[in-house]
Amino acid sequence: MRQEMLSGMLGLGLLCAPALVTGTVPASAQAPAQPAAPVVTADPERLAAAREVVAAAQGDRAAVLAAMKAPMAGVMQQMGLTDPKKAQVMVDEVVMPTLSENYDDLLAIQALSFASVLSKEDLKAVAGFYATPAGKNLVKAQPQLSQAMLTGMQQWMGTLLPQLKEKVEKAAAAHGWSNEVKRR
Repeated sequence: MRQEMLSGMLGLGLLCAPALVTGTVPASAQAPAQPAAPVVTADPERLAAAREVVAAAQGDRAAVLAAMKAPMAGVMQQMGLTDPKKAQVMVDEVVMPTLSENYDDLLAIQALSFASVLSKEDLKAVAGFYATPAGKNLVKAQPQLSQAMLTGMQQWMGTLLPQLKEKVEKAAAAHGWSNEVKRR
């Protein structure tokens, strides 16, 4: 899940990351139709503890970035570079260097998020866990766990789709929206 989370944060997150460290988001970094992001602040000790957790939880920077490479090729294809080879060239030449250069900003965003939700004491306890053999093993296993969870979630949703489709069609009919839901 960590890789999916990282991929999802890249757009607006990388634009806003430097400002988030200071606790504000400039209007120029916001998406045009989005309301201003809430200002999040944390005391320096709490933020330092959060940075420790994020650094420990991330594990090897190169491995995290490498895990983002394939999803980014898909993003390039969705952006219009439909030729997989051209999409990969763009990922190698533009996307990955940009992500690598701005990776610390992502970590700062994550640390601020942790600091806004968890207490300093909880953050220190979590950092302590990551220092244990079990915590280190969890970080090493995270890419495999993320893939397994994503696959499981896709399978789960696949089993529910026929049921959801039927229920949506019935609910739409009950609201008089039958023409808006296409039966296939």
